[in-house]
Amino acid sequence: MTLAQRAMEQLEVWPDLSSGPASCGAGRALRTVHSEIVHFHSDHDVDLHLTERAIERFRADLQESTAIRLVAGSRWVTVHLDCDTDVDLLMSLVSMALKAHQTGSSPVGDPARSECNFHRVTVVPR
Repeated sequence: MTLAQRAMEQLEVWPDLSSGPASCGAGRALRTVHSEIVHFHSDHDVDLHLTERAIERFRADLQESTAIRLVAGSRWVTVHLDCDTDVDLLMSLVSMALKAHQTGSSPVGDPARSECNFHRVTVVPR
């Protein structure tokens, strides 16, 4: 079982999340009633939908992690799952994303900012 499969199985049992195809057309997604939160694109790469406010608040910490890739102007962060600790990080970030989206407000404005980072991020193995 890959790290992404293990993470997906753990998250699928969370009561606030349901699974289905990713809106970007690549992989599986986990969503709330308000929005998609997680896209599993490969055995190692996961996009996580945060809000601009959450990304700005935790930007310094996110940039320090070798597992995280940020794309300028995107409301999504890419998490590269390379070890068990990366899965733990993903679980924490999903919890943070759920809290950030609990108001149910959907992104407004530039649609490109609402799209996940699939094909916008190149992850170089560590």
